[in-house]
Amino acid sequence: MFYNIGHLLCAYFLRHALCEEFQVWLSDVTQIVLEPTIDISCAKYEYTGQSLSDPFPRASVCYSSKTCVIADVLLCHDDELEGRRIAFILYLVPPWEKSDGGTLDLYSTDVGSLEQSPSPVMSLLGTGYAWSDPPARHIEAPLARSPHISYDHEILYEWINQVYLDLDSQAQIQEEFEERSEILLKDFLKVSPVVEFDVICQNWSEGWQKEKYQLLCEALENKEIHWSSRGPANKRLYEAAEEHSLPDTLKKFLQLLRSEALFLLLSNFTGLKLHFLAPSDEDEDAGEGQAADTSGQSSLKSEQEETEQRANGNPHQPHQPENTPEAQDGETQSSSGTPVCAGELRRWTHGHYTLVHDSQATEFALDLLFFCGCEEWDPEYGGFTSYIAKGEDEELLTVNPEENCLALVYRDKETMKFVKYINHRSLARLNKHPNRTGFWDFSFVYYE
Repeated sequence: MFYNIGHLLCAYFLRHALCEEFQVWLSDVTQIVLEPTIDISCAKYEYTGQSLSDPFPRASVCYSSKTCVIADVLLCHDDELEGRRIAFILYLVPPWEKSDGGTLDLYSTDVGSLEQSPSPVMSLLGTGYAWSDPPARHIEAPLARSPHISYDHEILYEWINQVYLDLDSQAQIQEEFEERSEILLKDFLKVSPVVEFDVICQNWSEGWQKEKYQLLCEALENKEIHWSSRGPANKRLYEAAEEHSLPDTLKKFLQLLRSEALFLLLSNFTGLKLHFLAPSDEDEDAGEGQAADTSGQSSLKSEQEETEQRANGNPHQPHQPENTPEAQDGETQSSSGTPVCAGELRRWTHGHYTLVHDSQATEFALDLLFFCGCEEWDPEYGGFTSYIAKGEDEELLTVNPEENCLALVYRDKETMKFVKYINHRSLARLNKHPNRTGFWDFSFVYYE
C-alpha cells in the first residue's frame, strides 16, 4: 500500500499543532490543567443511501461513509466520559449553507430535531482530559407503577380473540414462552370478518358493529389526542399520549391492559406469578401445564374479598419506582410482593428512537408491546425493538412492529433494550398510506 507523502505530512503537522500549541492555548484560556493525552478521531458525514445493521443506535457514525441510517446522523448522546473536561470539533467542509444541515445541536433536557446533511462533511473530534468530579446525574420523573384494577373476565371476551381465551391454547402458549422467553400472538384483538353486504344489513338490526381492533385504529387517528415528546434526547425521542385527552375506546383498552383479568391471563401465557391465582412453583410440581381458569366468577370474587381484607387491615400503598418501563436512571426496586405494571401509549414517526445508556438500570420484568397502524412496515425503516445482553454486541432478539400483534418478552437483569432509529426510508410508506407517518404501540411492563 502506498501513501501520499504530502497528505501524511499534513496529518502529522495538524496532529502536532493540536497536541502541543493548541493544548497549551486551550489550558491557558480555560484555566484547566489538562492531561497530556488528547483523543482525536475523524468522521465523514454524507448522504450515502447505504444502510448497516448496528445493535447500538448510539454508534450511528462509523469512521467511514457508512452508518446505520441512510443519511449520516449522530444521535443525541450525553458526552459523559470519565475525566473528560473539554470536547472540540474541527470542521473540514466545502462551501456550506445552513440549509445543508449537519449542525451541532446542544440540548438541556428538551428534545429537538436532528438534521441530516446532503453533502460530505469531514470533522476531527477531540477530547481533553483532566481529573474532576463527575457531573450530577439528571433525575427523571418515573412512570408510576400500580397494581391491577378490578375488572372481571368479561373484559377479556369483549376485546380479545377467542382463540387466546381457550385454556388448552394458553397451556400451549405457556409451554412455548417458557422455552424461548418470548412470543408473538397474532390477531390478538377481535377483528370484523369479511362478510357480504346483505349479511351486514341483516345483522345490523341484531347489534352488529365493528370489532375492537378496527375501533382502536380509528380512535388512534383522533385529532383531539394530545401527544407530548418524551426525552431527554440523549436517551429517547418519541411521543406519548396524555391519557386525559384519549377517546373512550383508548381509555377502555388501557383499562384492559391494567385489569385483574389480563394480569391472570398473562400469568397463564407466561407462567409468571402476576396474579394470586397463578400457580406457584410448588403448584406446578403437583400439576404441570395447568392454566388458571380465567372465566370463573368465583375466583375473581375471592380476589375481591382479599382486596377488601387488605383495605381493612393492611392497606396496600401503590409502588412508586425510580425506574420507568425503559429502565431509566436509578437503582432497581425490590419487589413489593404485589404484581404491578406501568405503561403508556406511544406514537412513532421518522426521527424517533430510544438509546441504551450507561445509567440504564435493569431488572426482571415482562415487556408487553401491542402494535397498531404498522401495516406494510419494513424492518429497514427502523422502529423495531432490539434486546441485547449488557456489555455485549450480540443482538438477542428483535421485535418488529406487526399489525394487531401482541409481543411478550421476559428479560432479566443482564438484558437491555432500545427502539431503533426510524430513518427516512419510512417516508416512502406515505405513497401507499398518505395519512400514516408512522405507527403506534401500547408499551407496558409487568413486574411480579
